[in-house]
Amino acid sequence: MVSCILDELKFRRDFLEGDTVDTIYFGGGTPSVLEISEIVDILEVIHKNFKVVDEPEITFEANPDDLSEAFLRQLIKTGINRLSIGIQSFFDDDLKQMHRIHSANEAKNAILKSQASGFNNINIDLIYGLPDLTISKWNNNLEQAFKLNIQHLSLYHLTIEPRTVYSHWLKKGRIKLPEEEQSIDQFKLLREKTRDNGFIHYEISNFAKEGFFSRHNLTYWQGGNYLGVGPSAHSYNGTLRGWNIANNRKYIEAVTNKQVLSEEEILDEKTRYNDYVMTSLRTMWGIDKIRLNQFSDTILKIFAEASAPFFQRGLLENKNNTVVLTEKGFLLADSIISELFYV
Repeated sequence: MVSCILDELKFRRDFLEGDTVDTIYFGGGTPSVLEISEIVDILEVIHKNFKVVDEPEITFEANPDDLSEAFLRQLIKTGINRLSIGIQSFFDDDLKQMHRIHSANEAKNAILKSQASGFNNINIDLIYGLPDLTISKWNNNLEQAFKLNIQHLSLYHLTIEPRTVYSHWLKKGRIKLPEEEQSIDQFKLLREKTRDNGFIHYEISNFAKEGFFSRHNLTYWQGGNYLGVGPSAHSYNGTLRGWNIANNRKYIEAVTNKQVLSEEEILDEKTRYNDYVMTSLRTMWGIDKIRLNQFSDTILKIFAEASAPFFQRGLLENKNNTVVLTEKGFLLADSIISELFYV
C-alpha cells in the first residue's frame, strides 16, 4: 500500500498544476499504524515531486493508544508539527459505548506525552449529542480539554449512519438520543465555554486559539486546490473533482495502470456555486460578496431570493461585505445552506 501511495504521488504530481504545497495531511484512516520509515519515505517523495514551502503545516491523525513515547519522539523528527488525536470523550462509559479501544486515562496521557515530546499544535476530537450525555458531563469534557492546554478543538454532534452499531441499537430501542433542545443546549455551552477560554469559532465544528487555525482544512473551506492520495482520497483543482477507488486491492491493482480515479466530474457553474455556498457559509468569514458577484445573473438572482427569508428571520446577516450566519443561524446551518443551493 505504501509503495502504491508513493507511486501515485509521482504520477499525479502535475494535478496541482505547479501550485506550492502549503500543507500535508496524514489522515482519513489510521496513519498511526505506519512505521516511521514509511512516513519518512512519503514525505521525501512529496518534497522531491512538489514545490513545498519552507515551513509547511504537516498534520498527523492518531488514536491515543498508538501514541507511545518512543513513537512520538521519532514522529516529531520527521517534520510533522501538528497532531490530531481522536479522543471523542474523557469518560470510559462513552468510549466503551463507541467501541473505542482507549480509556479516558490513556486519552489524557496521549496528550501529555505528545506535549512532552515537543508537539505544541494539537487538535482533539470530541463528540456531543451522545446517548445519555448530560450537560454536566459535556461541560466536564470541555473543561478537561482546556486544562490540558489544547490549541484546537473539533467538536462534532453524533450522526447516526445507516448500517452502523448505533443505527442498530436505535432501531432496537437500546439507546435513546438526546432531545433536540438538549443538543441545542450542548452546542450553546460549547460556544460559550470555548469563547471564555480564548478559542475562536472559525468553522461550524472547529475552534482554535489565535494562530492555530487548521491551514489544511481552510484550503477546503476556502476553495483551494488539493491532491488526495490513497484509497477513497478526493482531489480538486478548481475545474475538476475526482475520487479514488475505495477498495484497497482494486486501488493497488489500479496504480500499476496509473488509473486510480473511481470517478471524476468537470465542475460547471452551478456546482461551483453550490460548493462555494456550502464551504464558505460554514466559516466565520462567510460568503464574500465580491466573489459571489463573479457568478452569473441567474445565480445571483437565485441567491437573493433564497437568502431573503433568512435575513428577515435573523439567521443571516451582512457583515463587512460578506454574508454570515448569526448566532441563531448556526443552529440551522445545514438547512440554510441547502436552501441556498441552485438545484
